[in-house]
Amino acid sequence: MMNPILSIKNLVKVYGKDTRALNGISLDFYPGEFIVVIGPSGAGKSTFIRCINRLLNPSEGEIIFDGQHLERLNGRKLRKERSKIGMIFQHYNLVGRTNVIKNVLHGQLSNIPLYKSLLGLYRHEDKQEAVELLKKVGLQDQIYKRADELSGGQMQRVGICRAILQRPKLLLADEPIASLDPLSANIVMQQLHSISNEKKLTCIVNLHQVDYAKKYATRIIGIKKGTVVFDGVPSQLTDDMIQNIYEGKESQTKLQSASGTHLENERKMQLAVGQNDE
Repeated sequence: MMNPILSIKNLVKVYGKDTRALNGISLDFYPGEFIVVIGPSGAGKSTFIRCINRLLNPSEGEIIFDGQHLERLNGRKLRKERSKIGMIFQHYNLVGRTNVIKNVLHGQLSNIPLYKSLLGLYRHEDKQEAVELLKKVGLQDQIYKRADELSGGQMQRVGICRAILQRPKLLLADEPIASLDPLSANIVMQQLHSISNEKKLTCIVNLHQVDYAKKYATRIIGIKKGTVVFDGVPSQLTDDMIQNIYEGKESQTKLQSASGTHLENERKMQLAVGQNDE
């Protein structure tokens, strides 16, 4: 049987003294899977995905990626392993004043000396691949435009290209469509799914939206109150199971308007979580 590229064993994350965000999660992820993690706000999805690449430090448990125990690594060794994990953020994390192609080339920052990145001395093959990726996601006409002049959907596609240019073995996406309108969300999910398939990447995506999960995932994981309550293929996810996962928060299963109160609450929650970690 194929070996997992990522094994999570008894993962626990506690904020403060007793706020238990993750409650002993154990999961294996295999090469080429496109996994969508669903669950309501506060379920622990973002904490889970950020523990995988050590943006957050777990309180307990093991994270074994590509044969390495990430929870044991620090400094240069952690940076080396983390460079194999691409990350796509809800709010894009682009440098707004910098043009699109330079933002994509930032995916190679861990592989070139600092002085070369400051002088823009990227390798020819990296520049060539950056252009090809931007063409693939339909942004060939935006290559030299400033990132802050793009729409939200376009910025997210730049974020995908940047993560792919990192040439990762694992791709993580934390609520990549939460700030987008339905049309842009469809485009972003389609591009993310298509490129992951083409590159044979394992991809783990956090989403609220069950319809997108069913459309694109090869496997869906449902998290509720820091615990896995569903793990299976989309066809196994019944309406009753969805209701159990989102109990009392069923409205979150659909894409909200980018100006909706749900998104504002999500941002406030993320800020609060960030403060807890400092």
